[in-house]
Amino acid sequence: MFEITDFQKIGVGLTGFGVAFIFLGVLFIFDKGLLAIGNILFISGLAFVIGLERTFWFFFQRHKLKGTTAFFGGIFLVLFGWPIAGILVETYGFIMLFSGFFPVVVNFLRRIPVLGTLLSLPYISKVVDRIGGDPNRSMV
Repeated sequence: MFEITDFQKIGVGLTGFGVAFIFLGVLFIFDKGLLAIGNILFISGLAFVIGLERTFWFFFQRHKLKGTTAFFGGIFLVLFGWPIAGILVETYGFIMLFSGFFPVVVNFLRRIPVLGTLLSLPYISKVVDRIGGDPNRSMV
């Protein structure tokens, strides 16, 4: 097992609060204040979890520049008062940046007792297999 530092624990908390604020911002009809706070908390939490240098290199890899541009462009659109357009552009950038992690997340969620059973239901499993890209499961 690996050791989790205090900075990483703080980072997980910041990232969780960031996701919660973004969810509330969308829930409250694209409140730009909540969305902006959520974006700042998410990025700072990510920096705490993996470190500043690795965060910089994660976002600015050559093959991820399109996703990075869309993600940060969406954040700036939210900050400048265009929350709906900003969250759409930011979502596109998020998918472009983090799509490599989706199979790992789906595999982890399938191992959780109740959630794994739910994700194995017939129609839900087809959608989850498409998102997670599980080669062992049938896509029929």
